Amino acid sequence: MKMHGGRDFVRHMPGSTQTFKKGESFWRIVHVDPWLLLALLILTGTGLSILYSASGTSEFMIKRQIIFFSIAYIGMFAIAQCPVNFLERSGKWLYVFGIVLLILVLLIGVGAKGAQRWLSLGFIRFQPAEILKLAMPLCVAAYLGSRALPPKLKHIGGCLALVALPALLIFKQPDLGTAILVTASGLIALFLAGLSWRYILGSLLLVVVASWPMWNFVMHDYQKQRVLTLLNPEADRLGSGWNIIQSKTAIGSGGLEGKGWMQGTQSQLDFLPESHTDFIIAVLAEEFGLKGVVLLLSLYGIIVARGLMIALRAQNHFGRLLAGSVTLTFFVYVFVNVGMVSGILPVVGVPLPLVSLGGTSLVTLMAGFGLLMAVATEPKKTQTQT
Repeated sequence: MKMHGGRDFVRHMPGSTQTFKKGESFWRIVHVDPWLLLALLILTGTGLSILYSASGTSEFMIKRQIIFFSIAYIGMFAIAQCPVNFLERSGKWLYVFGIVLLILVLLIGVGAKGAQRWLSLGFIRFQPAEILKLAMPLCVAAYLGSRALPPKLKHIGGCLALVALPALLIFKQPDLGTAILVTASGLIALFLAGLSWRYILGSLLLVVVASWPMWNFVMHDYQKQRVLTLLNPEADRLGSGWNIIQSKTAIGSGGLEGKGWMQGTQSQLDFLPESHTDFIIAVLAEEFGLKGVVLLLSLYGIIVARGLMIALRAQNHFGRLLAGSVTLTFFVYVFVNVGMVSGILPVVGVPLPLVSLGGTSLVTLMAGFGLLMAVATEPKKTQTQT
């Protein structure tokens, strides 16, 4: 075992001998993927500049966001230090903990604007549904990773049960946006496990069949209105259609080049609602035009590509399913936000990741990247020589 001047640096952990190759030792020791970290730093820096304009040059919001980013990066680095086998064992317990908190939300949760989504600890309140964004891919990946793939029908049923329980509890709050993301994180892991296309097509057919009873007996009135607004926003220009009409106006007025930083009329004159949260990409489109939007989406694309590369290089089924699920759920975040702001999807309250003003959701997102880094820097196990 060479410790100084040799090709390999060997670190002993209980039950295994793990080797770090020369040139990779620093990043593996600190459990950081440098390319993913660089892309995240560029994205968060870009997000701060966009938020500064969208918030009307509010120093309070910028300072608040910097605090959130600091906490989020610390959380990401902390989670990245966790051994992958520890993450695999802890997934089910985090899932159970999250379910208990979701039940408490329904019983003693704090309400606001017609929704009951938070638990209050007196000095702070938080949204337990965010925990399931991490617990769901961890739990499903652990459940499937320990079994033969592709999954058998009974294991598919087990996964669907794991996904359905928290999704229904979150939908009950109601919080459709978070329910969609939590559901996606679990179903993506199931899909990556090798789910047969006949099951996928059958599920799509079931969704079509279930759409009528969902509309009539499950969906809330405000959720129905969002769908109707998507189909015809002009029907209520000054009411439910206002947000999407102003958003599309801002996007269209930016053209190819944009009006310039902090020069957007829709956002700066407060025509565009929620400009610092859900509709922040409309601010970017108005001020930097199509070129700015393409550059931002390209940055998202780099992060997704790096995440998928990490998934492909993972050393076991659990790592591949976890990394793939976290990465593609991040893609769903971006797709849903851009879709609803541009008028091709209903408005479901999903912020633009790492750009919109955020708190708990921002920390949860970065914790997900911590999981990715843990998988990316998992030491390769070698046989102990005697």
